Amino acid sequence: MDAIQIIEKKRDGLALCAEEIAFMVSGYAEDRIPDYQAAAWAMAIYFRGMTAQETVDLTMAMVRSGSTIDLSPIGSTVVDKHSTGGVGDKTTLVVAPMVSAVGLPVAKMSGRGLGFSGGTLDKLESIPGYRTRLSMAEFYDVVQKSGIAVIGQTKDLAPADGKLYALRDVTGTVPSLPLIASSIMSKKIAGGADAIVLDVKVGRGAFMSTLEEARELAQRMIAIGQSVGRRVTAVLSGMNRPLGRAVGNSLEVIEAIELLKGRGPEDLREHCMAVAAEMVLLGRPDMDLAGARARLQAALVSGEALACFARWIRGQGGDAAVIEDYGRLPCAPVQHAIAARASGYLSSLDARAFGVASVELGAGRHTKDDQIDPSVGILLNVTIGDYVERGAPMMTVHAKSRESAEAVEQQLLEACVISPKRPAARPVIEDIIRDPSV
Repeated sequence: MDAIQIIEKKRDGLALCAEEIAFMVSGYAEDRIPDYQAAAWAMAIYFRGMTAQETVDLTMAMVRSGSTIDLSPIGSTVVDKHSTGGVGDKTTLVVAPMVSAVGLPVAKMSGRGLGFSGGTLDKLESIPGYRTRLSMAEFYDVVQKSGIAVIGQTKDLAPADGKLYALRDVTGTVPSLPLIASSIMSKKIAGGADAIVLDVKVGRGAFMSTLEEARELAQRMIAIGQSVGRRVTAVLSGMNRPLGRAVGNSLEVIEAIELLKGRGPEDLREHCMAVAAEMVLLGRPDMDLAGARARLQAALVSGEALACFARWIRGQGGDAAVIEDYGRLPCAPVQHAIAARASGYLSSLDARAFGVASVELGAGRHTKDDQIDPSVGILLNVTIGDYVERGAPMMTVHAKSRESAEAVEQQLLEACVISPKRPAARPVIEDIIRDPSV
């Protein structure tokens, strides 16, 4: 086979066979195909797209490029979740203990934040002592004893995807739907879960800016799951505004704990309940949606979910005392209040702008090698629909210095739109797409 012929074939809009796709994937992963040819191939895919079968073949070629995880030692159905990224998205920290409290183990590999989108591992590592690196034996042991384990993705899991994604990131080919779908699903399939709930973000703070794009991506990923015997559901959630009121790693841990205590913002509560309910439906076919939500709500009210969170954190070496003493978490030395410049109703919050500001404060990364500050971030005092008075504090910036807090003040103010009329309420969940075969 010849890489040039395969590139030309896709350039001309023709479908590639499984062998041709495997040739390109393995060749690039093993350094037989140079960056410039792989980049040309990715760009051809970006412009010409891929059929459903091509996308499945690409996914499985990347799965076969490395090792796969066998979760059968856990001894029961394992349901995973994946978010396509977001601002203020601490969903895993809430959903994992909720689902575990219903009797479903959560064995999950997560990633770190890059750009304006936060990462679950970064939030968990703000808890003193929490270990994101475990051997597989330790991983199984924690799940069996605690009901939950969340660790970092290993380099052996779909390594071809990691290499191809890095190339896409510098060649303008990240937004390709088949490349996004295959990238996500290759890691999920290699990770061994029996069923997967995909949290597909839509809006200004997401890769998918429109509901139509999000639906297409979701349907592609569901189809991939069907082809390899995985049950997949996609929850389409809005990301025009930050999720909840906290943006920044330790601040988001506190907000997640507050929700598990029965408090916390309503939008975050509804989002977590929707994702958790879909996970229960996939893992507990004996339950219907109403029953799943009722059982999850009972776990919150009784404190079961909070107890599961504590066992999980202790199981991975973390200081579970943070649940009652937030002072054990990293705390920024400066808290800088930002006041409203006008009176009226808060009608919009630009999620992307908040994400970018948090990165500038040090809560996120420009490159994968950047070190983050777990203490910094932004805490909103108000949310969309609230009435604010001119001069009243709308948010508090947690920063390492007064100068760094003031440096993001203007962009945060510009990210908030205040209007004379109360805005119409937007649903937290835009749509739910379930595998029709389930």
